[in-house]
Amino acid sequence: MFSEYWLTRHNRLIGLSPQQPFEIPYARKHSVFWRATEERLDNIAAFFRKLKPFHLADVSGGQAYITSDSAVMTRGKEIFAGSCAACHSSKQPPLNIDPRSGEGKAWFRAEVMKPEFLENNFLSDDKRYPLTKIETNSARAFATNAKAHHIWDNFSSQTYKELSPVDELEFFNPFDETHPIKFKPKDRDVAPGYYRTPSLVSVWSSAPFLHNNMLGKFTGDPSVAGRMDAFNDAVEKLLWPEKRLNKDSIWRTQNECSFHLRKEFVPKPFNELAGPDGYITIGRIPKGTPINLVANLQPDFQHAGAFLKAAGKLMKINAGNLSPEAAEAELRKLVPDLIAMNKCPDFIEDKGHYFGTDLSDNDKRALIEYLKTF
Repeated sequence: MFSEYWLTRHNRLIGLSPQQPFEIPYARKHSVFWRATEERLDNIAAFFRKLKPFHLADVSGGQAYITSDSAVMTRGKEIFAGSCAACHSSKQPPLNIDPRSGEGKAWFRAEVMKPEFLENNFLSDDKRYPLTKIETNSARAFATNAKAHHIWDNFSSQTYKELSPVDELEFFNPFDETHPIKFKPKDRDVAPGYYRTPSLVSVWSSAPFLHNNMLGKFTGDPSVAGRMDAFNDAVEKLLWPEKRLNKDSIWRTQNECSFHLRKEFVPKPFNELAGPDGYITIGRIPKGTPINLVANLQPDFQHAGAFLKAAGKLMKINAGNLSPEAAEAELRKLVPDLIAMNKCPDFIEDKGHYFGTDLSDNDKRALIEYLKTF
């Protein structure tokens, strides 16, 4: 079936072989379903253009969550104009005015007071910003699928492909907190490291925040009360970073675990690791291991020696029937190799976007009230 075409363009399980682009011209030629979908794109676009924000004030009981103090709301608008609008508004000053300059902030302060400011405002400038500025978890910004010659090459812009990699980053080291991990994107096979400004439309309804939905608690409750509970928790952690989980946000294995891979899914040089049942078992991975230490590995042939060493050590841990403490000690010996092979050893999930954290508590509260009206 043509729906499996994309599976032929990459090794979806563990990589190792180079990706090939999903070619749109090939899809047009060989798939009637692709052509039928393209014929409907205008209708899909028309549907999205009709979508409007879901305002908290318009839902049953929603108005009770919004302040009735006009002075607080006015102050919230002023704070948004001076601290947020340069990025979080699609309505921008004239091109000859820097939105972050004094003149630009004055323009926003005037505009934000107008009743129509939020009308047809995407609440994003839709621009890319480097990780060095945003400081959020970098995993998705380093994802390589949209790079030139990779599987989604045909779906990313040329301007994206031509972006310069961001400068060196420092990541929290969960194995030695006194020595941060130095990461140089220019020396790694990763994407350039940028995020676009997300829209704040109906932000009251969409917590947890950030691109990985890791800032704030997940309530699993779609009611207005449930959404506001999640929003209040997330927005407080956004503006008061000391309330965040920080290193406790690192995803860790909850139990001892291991990988089980059929040898048919890995290149032949690794088949020797398979047992009599045809499975390659890599583990035990101790309880509490940062998941991304292993999940973000790039086991390419450039690192084949280190990969085999790591796999062999993990298999030895399993075969040796070591105690949890001994297994963890053995894993620690592998950490330098695993980090060297890691495409993104960035472990803290709820960090970054510290804009507005230097505001006074009263100004933060006023800003939150205004955000509820989006």
